[in-house]
Amino acid sequence: MNKAVLDASAILAVLFQERGAEKLSDEILQGAVVSTVNLAEVQTKLVRMGHDPEKAWVDALLLETAPEPYTSEHAKIAGTLAKETQSLGLSLGDRSCLALAITLKVPVYTTERAWRNLKVGVPIHVIR
Repeated sequence: MNKAVLDASAILAVLFQERGAEKLSDEILQGAVVSTVNLAEVQTKLVRMGHDPEKAWVDALLLETAPEPYTSEHAKIAGTLAKETQSLGLSLGDRSCLALAITLKVPVYTTERAWRNLKVGVPIHVIR
């Protein structure tokens, strides 16, 4: 059973052993899922840092989180969140992550401080 959704920023924090990554215990990581949109974000960040695209993709999958396909339901929720999150500057990737968590009714983990005060019906854990 899925226990949490990871945002791209949380995955990158673990990959780079950044502050806050220690809050993502093995138990959380083993039960975590990630939107395929957020996997693309992780790979994009790594490629922009100079990583080979194939290696970047392998690295994006290192945490062994279960990738969840981006569905039309996720797209609708992400679009619906656009207005209420506009002032916070949430990207499509951010809203896609939240949409997955809302759909699965599980907490989401991120490093994005702007998410702290969001009220979207699921717990949001900002890890730093």
